[in-house]
Amino acid sequence: MKSKTNFSVIGSVIAIMLCTSFAAPSKTCTTEPTDLYHTIVELDRMFFEAYNTCDLETQAKLISEDLEFYHDQGGLTTSKKDLLVALKENICGKVKRELVAGSIEVSEIPGYGAVQMGLHKFYNNQEPDAISNPGRFVTLWKKTDDTWQMTRIISLH
Repeated sequence: MKSKTNFSVIGSVIAIMLCTSFAAPSKTCTTEPTDLYHTIVELDRMFFEAYNTCDLETQAKLISEDLEFYHDQGGLTTSKKDLLVALKENICGKVKRELVAGSIEVSEIPGYGAVQMGLHKFYNNQEPDAISNPGRFVTLWKKTDDTWQMTRIISLH
């Protein structure tokens, strides 16, 4: 049953990506700010403020135990614990994330939560002269009761 659910979620992401990439905007492909849009933008801000300041407790609250993190350079991570260890060892005090203003798109995934897509840049203080080109990201946010958590993340650089 789990793989069927994951396939359904991935299918929804693909449909939304196709919708926002190739089709004229429709009701399900809106970029107009809504309550959901503002909620997801705030969750993104909270997570990456914690990311930039090494607040692992806040990051842990926003990451699901049922995590799949796809990174075009690092591969697949399916362990929340392993991701938090990697963030602590490789990111804390070294890397800052900056959202590309105006790049976030949010669409509802009925019965699940929302998908967020956008562009961001990363700056490594170990390489102060390096140029940071925008990378794309897709995040699936699952809502359970009043709690939102990231379950699927795709990060491309």
